[in-house]
Amino acid sequence: MSRPNPAAENLIPANAQNVYTVRRADLPLSCPMPGMSLWNSHPKVYLPIADQQGHAKCPYCGAQFDLID
Repeated sequence: MSRPNPAAENLIPANAQNVYTVRRADLPLSCPMPGMSLWNSHPKVYLPIADQQGHAKCPYCGAQFDLID
């Protein structure tokens, strides 16, 4: 019988969606982001996000990050 893990209840599932909106406060940008569960994800990679374009794409999972603000 497994017990719920209270520490994991507030985590965002890694790779749960294809597009994430991030703010300047979230920089430096990494995938998976802090707050995501890491046990079922790929290795952490830091992503450059250009000021002019405001987009970055993870080479592992293909998640798109859009910078707002």
